[in-house]
Amino acid sequence: MIRFGVIGTNWITDRFLEAAGKVSDFQLTAVYSRTEERAKEFADKYGLKYTFTDLDEMARSNTFDAIYIASPNILHAEQALIFMRKGKHVLCEKPAAVNSDELNKMIQAAKENNVLFMEALKTTFIPSFQSIKDNLSKIGKVRRVVSVKNQYSSRYDAYRSGTVLNAFKPELGNGSLMDIGIYCIVPVLTLFGMPQSIFAQGMLLETGADGEGTILFKYDGMEAVAMYSKITNSTIPSEIQGEDGSFIIDSISDPQKVEIHYRNGSVEDISVEQEGNTMYYEICEFIDLIKNGKKESAKQTFQLSRDTMSILEEARKQIGIKFPSDSL
Repeated sequence: MIRFGVIGTNWITDRFLEAAGKVSDFQLTAVYSRTEERAKEFADKYGLKYTFTDLDEMARSNTFDAIYIASPNILHAEQALIFMRKGKHVLCEKPAAVNSDELNKMIQAAKENNVLFMEALKTTFIPSFQSIKDNLSKIGKVRRVVSVKNQYSSRYDAYRSGTVLNAFKPELGNGSLMDIGIYCIVPVLTLFGMPQSIFAQGMLLETGADGEGTILFKYDGMEAVAMYSKITNSTIPSEIQGEDGSFIIDSISDPQKVEIHYRNGSVEDISVEQEGNTMYYEICEFIDLIKNGKKESAKQTFQLSRDTMSILEEARKQIGIKFPSDSL
């Protein structure tokens, strides 16, 4: 069994633990929260013995082997460093950091302390996404990618009523690009590598957080566009358009239904039967890496995280999104 602690007691942690409940080698033993009341409430919910309100004390504890970090983005690097320096493996919610300086420090700390560090970005591990990679050659030369994720945030209702919650606070490293846009970026980079250049534009809200945006990727003989939002919904799928056919992808972040539509009119379903809560696959990957003594994922590599952060930084620079820890 790999014993886990968690930082963050919000809905994403509940979703993570729902998936982890199907992983036989996962055991939850500890939780951190800023308040004892919230820590105890969470511990009671999941039957935990160990609660912490001090990160340094938690990092020194021998009650767990690995930590899942699901705190606000701006805290990821600081918290991950504390735990890796105490020999704990770290699975950190996306984005792993808010800039390249932070990310590089996290990767260096993992290497220096001989622990596993992985960005928890589930898409690269999902079977139906792997099926896209395996079948990509079937559509011939790829000419265009349309990567779409528009997800109206329930927190935006509060924003429209005059209450600014964490999702729209740039001081926490949040906003549409970091929370949603990253899901559009990573599949493009995974399948096609780094672009020659990007052009980004977005809409800033009164708080300085971005509500939505678009990124155009330039490749040799191909272009890709990422369209993302936290203030609107969308019903259109994502597409990878080749000279001989196109992939139609129901959800770029969480592909369930994937079809190839060929130019001759035929359709091939390349979807793969998989778990409904696809966080399951990133947890399996992380635990397998620990058990096999590996310190880096071959799918969610350090370089992929670095490349993603490079795109995020350049997009933020062009759009004008600023965070407190930036040196942009």
